[in-house]
Parts: sequence; C-alpha cells; structure tokens
Amino acid sequence: MSEAFYNAKNFTVSNGFVRNPDRYYLEEYFNHLVVLNQNLVTQSTNHTTAVTLNAPSGIIILAASALAASTNAEFTFTNSYIKSTSQILLTVQDENTTDNAQLTLAHHTLADGSCKITIINSAATGATSATASKIHFKILDIESNKNFEVLGTNMTTALCTFNPDAAGIIITTAGADEDQAIIAPNLNTNQTAWTNIMWGTDNQVEWECAINLPAIDNQKVWAGLKITNDQLISTELDLDQAFFKFQTDADNSETFTDFTKLHFIYTISSTSTTYISQLPITVTANTNYNLRISIDSNRYLSIFVNGVQYNITTTAGATGGTTVTAGTTSSKQLTNAIDLKPYIGIEAGTSGAESLHVYYQKISRVLS
Repeated sequence: MSEAFYNAKNFTVSNGFVRNPDRYYLEEYFNHLVVLNQNLVTQSTNHTTAVTLNAPSGIIILAASALAASTNAEFTFTNSYIKSTSQILLTVQDENTTDNAQLTLAHHTLADGSCKITIINSAATGATSATASKIHFKILDIESNKNFEVLGTNMTTALCTFNPDAAGIIITTAGADEDQAIIAPNLNTNQTAWTNIMWGTDNQVEWECAINLPAIDNQKVWAGLKITNDQLISTELDLDQAFFKFQTDADNSETFTDFTKLHFIYTISSTSTTYISQLPITVTANTNYNLRISIDSNRYLSIFVNGVQYNITTTAGATGGTTVTAGTTSSKQLTNAIDLKPYIGIEAGTSGAESLHVYYQKISRVLS
C-alpha cells in the first residue's frame, strides 16, 4: 500500500495501493451492506404473535407453545428487506420432543416489508411439545457482506445503510448514551480472509481506511489494528494495538489534553507500555480522513493521514497525549508475532444517534 509516483509528460499518475508480487492484498469497498453476524428475534405469547426483524437473514425463536395435531398457526413477519417479489428460504430447527409430530413451514402473502409464515403440525395424533423451536430464514435476492459484520452495544443490521450521496456505507448508533456501531471482520471460522489470515506484527502489515464524520458533537471514533473491538485505550485484552482515535470529551473514556485533535495510540505488551501521539489535526465535520498504518520488517510503526506522514511519540506516560508534528519518526519496536484485527467504530457520548461514514478499508502483508 505504499505510494509510487510516475511522471508522464504533463501529469502525475499516483497509485496508493501498489501491487507488490511478494505481498497479499485485501480491499473492501462495501458494495454489500454489513449486517449482524446473528440476527435474532423471539416470538412472545404464542405462535400467532407477529414478529419484526429487519435483516436479510436470521433466526426467529418461536414461542414455547404446543401445536395440536393436524393444526397450523400463522403469524406476520415484518422485515424491511422483504419485497413482494422476494424469494425467501425457510427451514425449521424443530426442538419439539413428541414422537411422530414434526413441524413444517410455509410462507405466503408477500408484500413490501412483510410476509406471513405458517407453522404446521401435520401429525394425525399428538401435539408438539411446548418447547421453543426456531425458524431460520434467508431472503435469497438480498446479498449481505461476507467479509465484515456489525456489532456493538444496541447495534442492529438496520443501522448500517448505504451512503446515498457519496461512496461507502454509514453506521449509526441506536440513540442512547454509550451505544456503539462497529465494523469488524466476520469472526466466523473460515468465513473470510480478513479474519482467518493472520495480520501479525511480524507480517509487515499495512492497513488503511477512509472515514468521514457528518457531525462533531458527542462521539468517540476509533480505527486501526486491535485485539478486541473496544474503543478504550486501556483494556485487559488489548495489550498490543495500533489505532487512531478521536473523541469530543473525557466522558467514560480517555483524558486527552485536546479533544479537538486526532490521536494515534499504540501499546507494546513486552514492555506493558502505551504511547499516545496528539497529531496536529483538528477533526472537522464533513471532512474525509484517509488513515494509514504501516508496520515495517523490524516491527516499527509509521502513520499517515491524507497522504502526510506524522511522527510517532516514543515517550510513555503522557495520558493526555504527546504533541507531534509531520515527520518520519517511527514508533518503538512492537512485540513480535502478535496477531491483530482491523476495527472501525463509533460510540455515542450522550443520548442521540451518532453516524460515521466509512468509504473503504484495505490491508496487506508479506506472503510468508
């Protein structure tokens, strides 16, 4: 992902993601929306109670009610992804324990935003047991992102949308203080190379993203390489990390000296030390920020914002952040062979929904 420039007569060709044959590359431009890894809704009361779950796939946990023999029950399933022309796949995870009684399913009355689902006990005799079976559904004409998932406090699939006026996607918190919206690589085993390829401190990893905050009021934003998705600098598990962070105040978080500035944080487990660089960048609303982190062959970090390289502090202990300038000073040496993952997130600092535009994300490493 290092830049190369080529002069050709009266113009300059710049390629910010040069393909080195000795490196492995991944790029994500979010041409499919990012959803929760597991979308769940639980039916209350009985098998005729309506349920709502806005997701292209998920699980409906049925009410723990018995269904008599040769009987069906019907409920309305409200889902904003359903269209009148949708193809919906339903399967039943039948948890009832009555011999020779087995649940089957059908869907009908498709409309924009809903359909009806019928549960059937076709046994001639014997009601099903009063246990909660599950319906797994997938809307076949809707493709969700296979590489990433959204998560965080009170985050839902519906809170990740396309950006209608620009590229990429928008993630939005649910509306309460400390609600979060986080983009994480899909954490399922063998689902995506973003998780199952190791992005270690010994792999000469380069990572970058582009983000934009539509408002600067009460939020915390973080983006980079961590062990967990937590926005806090100091956690029990993030003993190694390298990420950018901006927050508007000290509420439930860090005590930066200047809350108008972008910061870069890295932690080294081998010395149990965290370093905080206060960059000379005042974060403003509706401004695109390209963030890039590079780990060299000797495990030293370099950072770039909008194509400009900035010095990284090697002074520990300044919890408010050490002021740095543009320059080429790299970090202290990172701990060897620590595997990190890319995370981008926003957390509300007070009540009210907070949004973050995410345009793309890229990562690369040496082949072996």
